[in-house]
Amino acid sequence: MLDKSVLNELIQLNKEAIKRFCHNVKIYGEIAQVIEFDLMPKQHAWVSRGGLISYDDQIQWQLKIPGGAGKSIGRALSGEGLSLTYVSAPKGGKIRVTANETGKLATWDLRNGPITCTRGAFVAAVGDVNINVTAARSAGAAFFGGAGLFLQHLSGTGVVVIHGAGDFIEHQLGTGEKLLVSSGNLAVFSADTQYDIRSVGGCLKMLFGGEGLFMTEMTGPGWVMVQSLKRQPKYKSKQ
Repeated sequence: MLDKSVLNELIQLNKEAIKRFCHNVKIYGEIAQVIEFDLMPKQHAWVSRGGLISYDDQIQWQLKIPGGAGKSIGRALSGEGLSLTYVSAPKGGKIRVTANETGKLATWDLRNGPITCTRGAFVAAVGDVNINVTAARSAGAAFFGGAGLFLQHLSGTGVVVIHGAGDFIEHQLGTGEKLLVSSGNLAVFSADTQYDIRSVGGCLKMLFGGEGLFMTEMTGPGWVMVQSLKRQPKYKSKQ
């Protein structure tokens, strides 16, 4: 866990970390933000499906499955699609990326620790980044926790871009400390934070509370980033 605010680390657009891979990086917009990477020669980036807005003529891209075909089943069940867009820049060049949804973009230097992303939170990554899937630790969390059976686990030494619907809200959890989050409002959390569910309890709350049958239960130590708006369902992909 960082000594300083995780939220500050996310929103400051860590240019010094990103300059290991890019000449420059910028974020444009307020409501539906766009991030522009000016990639150095021979650098590459991963981008979520449908997130690549525009790119310079020398940029090349293809669809790839992070970790190879062996990861395809887990990726399909994570709700992110089988493949991501793999961008390469043999001679350098600029790419512009978005989450295709209102909210905020933020950057995270994975040298500060691996993270786990819920559906739709991952936008892009530059540098040495391992993009894997991790299974929910309990059957209840898998089927009723709102984030699905598989979540995306990001590790390595590169920098990732994540998206929060609305604004980010930070929670730091001590050992054994719990936080209950409404389904759809969980965005990203440190990889050591435990993820489960808890019943809202009571028939009236279940039927008329508007929060469904279960809340997502996060247990520390670690940090949790909540998004102020519930994530909207993605369009159905054919791949």
